[in-house]
Amino acid sequence: MLELDVVPEKSLGNESWELVLGMAFSQVVHILQQQFRIIKGVQIIYNEQCPLDSDLVILLSEDGIRLSFDSSSQRLKVIEVTDMSKVKLTYCGSTFCSPEVLPTRQQIDDCFGATHPGEYDASQQMFVLHFRGLSFSFLADPKCKLDAALGSSPTGQLPNGSSPLVSRMAIYYGNSLADTRPPPLPLCCFGNQSFLEGLEVLREGDTTLGVRLTLLTEAYETSRLSGPIQKKLTRSVHFGDSVQDVVWALGSPNKVFYKEEDKMKIHAQDSHRLLAARASDYFYNYFTLGMDVLFDAQRHVVKKIVLQSNYPGHFNFQQYYRCPFRLRLRLPPTPEQRRATLVDVASEDDGHVVTAFTKWDELQERLVKASERPVVLNRTSSTNTTNPFGSTYCYGYQDIIFEVMRNKHIASVTLYQRNGRLHRAKGTAS
Repeated sequence: MLELDVVPEKSLGNESWELVLGMAFSQVVHILQQQFRIIKGVQIIYNEQCPLDSDLVILLSEDGIRLSFDSSSQRLKVIEVTDMSKVKLTYCGSTFCSPEVLPTRQQIDDCFGATHPGEYDASQQMFVLHFRGLSFSFLADPKCKLDAALGSSPTGQLPNGSSPLVSRMAIYYGNSLADTRPPPLPLCCFGNQSFLEGLEVLREGDTTLGVRLTLLTEAYETSRLSGPIQKKLTRSVHFGDSVQDVVWALGSPNKVFYKEEDKMKIHAQDSHRLLAARASDYFYNYFTLGMDVLFDAQRHVVKKIVLQSNYPGHFNFQQYYRCPFRLRLRLPPTPEQRRATLVDVASEDDGHVVTAFTKWDELQERLVKASERPVVLNRTSSTNTTNPFGSTYCYGYQDIIFEVMRNKHIASVTLYQRNGRLHRAKGTAS
């Protein structure tokens, strides 16, 4: 049985690990993987066709715990204990739920103090006690009087002499469980890593130059004695930047991956003339930024940039954080727009902003000809030779590749240099 400390509006955990509101999905998964000997029966629940329409959920079925994540930010929004008999819970050193201590209304009052009378939910036959960032739900006997079910009795006893037990507990941010949102990523979750607040793709006409990133990082104003603060930085990465440039801008990568082959090379023009490289191109993987940077093996300069949307149902899900990118494209006009346009004048209205939440349906008709077929991509790895999620489909437009899932969500965006030209040469020639 798990023994856990409850911190209202913040967390649930113990001395070994802690689940904190605002924590990223990948961080929670990492904690659960480390505790695999203790925490078992972990299930991930999501909406396969419409992953943004409902919360992403981790269910700890053997421990009676449900973790709900905001589908957009993928940060922890609500921590629920759905079966109070499976855990031992304490608050400020006082146990209020265990095999020996039943979580009655009186026990909650003794441990947490007085609060407003409970709100009765007739549809679920429950009344709920609210504290800031914390609520307790009690099953109410429909035969009992409503005022007792509301918890107005000072002893918490119902007219039949029984004492209602807590059936569910929720930890959340703010005053209302129904309207709660995840808080910003807590400083305790930074762990000497940088995180991404936003990313803008830099383009000049129809050519991609690089990306501009707004980074969030942990810093100290004067000394470590004053505690950490959150600091915001703006950095840029351009095609043609050296390895040193990228490390200065983004820091050291989480992982370096060397390409053994380029599966897309066969689709390039004159692919039969391409000579095998003497060395392998290599990726710098920035998991907390949701992006990869590919370096040319010969010149050691930026060659490609990959932005990850991190959707459930994708092969790379939870390896990356979602990249909050913005890509502005000047889309070709539709036939209706051509007929309605009397004067050919470019304007800001010609631009369309693509984000991690844009569906391919919104772009396909204007970017890809009906006769063009996508490249089918079936991802596997050295440790997992099967892909249970199926193939994805890659569509090219200008110097951009969109990887699209079966539900029409964009899984990743790859930015590259057309014809191998460097847009920001630094002592190298292409």
